[in-house]
Amino acid sequence: QVQVVESGGGLVQPGGSLRLSCSASGSTSSINAMGWYRQAPGKQRESVATVTDGGKTDYVDSVRGRFTISMDNSGDTAYLQMTGLKPEDTAVYYCVVDYYGSDRWIWGQGTQVTVSS
Repeated sequence: QVQVVESGGGLVQPGGSLRLSCSASGSTSSINAMGWYRQAPGKQRESVATVTDGGKTDYVDSVRGRFTISMDNSGDTAYLQMTGLKPEDTAVYYCVVDYYGSDRWIWGQGTQVTVSS
């Protein structure tokens, strides 16, 4: 059974930093890409950042230059380094995983990030 587990959320002051981690396990297939979505109260879920196993990254405009997504050498763990956090970054952050040969992304349960003074 495939599992996607996020960690690293919490409460941080504006201008602060957090690092989210995402670990995927339970599949015999290799990972094509990993990413992070977020959903703020009353808003639609949006894609924040993605990274492929080849190292290609993409970001939503609102976080470009402040957030960095990466994947470790094992190919089953991704990170989202968030700096210069703003109150509007407050949301539940979800990790998503795309396996080769799969027709859908696998979602984690989410981790809360709150940016407030």
